Amino acid sequence: MMYPEEAYLMLSGIQHFAFCERQWAIIHIEQQWAENYWTTAGKLMHKKAHDEGAFEKRGNLLTVRGLRISSRELGLSGQCDIVEFHEDEAGVNLFGYEGNWKPVPVEYKHGKPKEHNADELQLCAQAICLEEMFQTEIPDGYLYYGENRRRSHVVFTDELRTEVKNMSRKMHDLFKRGYTPNVKPTKQCKSCSLENLCVPKLQKGMKVREYMEKYLKMND
Repeated sequence: MMYPEEAYLMLSGIQHFAFCERQWAIIHIEQQWAENYWTTAGKLMHKKAHDEGAFEKRGNLLTVRGLRISSRELGLSGQCDIVEFHEDEAGVNLFGYEGNWKPVPVEYKHGKPKEHNADELQLCAQAICLEEMFQTEIPDGYLYYGENRRRSHVVFTDELRTEVKNMSRKMHDLFKRGYTPNVKPTKQCKSCSLENLCVPKLQKGMKVREYMEKYLKMND
């Protein structure tokens, strides 16, 4: 299935969805949001990484910041923090540059490597977008973590790619139905900036907006 542009969802939602489907729905369907230290720090790091349209060439490396990407297959669109184009005979042609260049996505994260694979899935989704846009294959990329200031190498395996595609289909299905999943509380709820909005202990499938309206009426 190929999605029309008007149906595209935010690529960054892949990370939210992998972390918690209810969190994703609260943000992307119900349009609710709240900040905490980690989300604010993450925004500051991405602000430094993003300088839309900026090109920097050093030898056989071309660095592009804030590159806008999309995929009709996934129905997702967004921006890459950084895409490194390495001069490579097996790479792609770039307008205005001689030779061939191999694209490698690099995503910046404020914290440290996580127990779950949400970051890897987001990076893999970026790679699938780039593959579609440049008609090439991208076997790997990197996650840069601000806490340890190191890159983590990510190989885009068949399993990771399949998970991204299945996830994007489920996101589109939930978005089309306007449905917010009811997820049982876990220990990771404590690190979520939406904990107070989500009210994870409620197990009735109530939307956040409905809960807030009910709460406000009770306190009029």
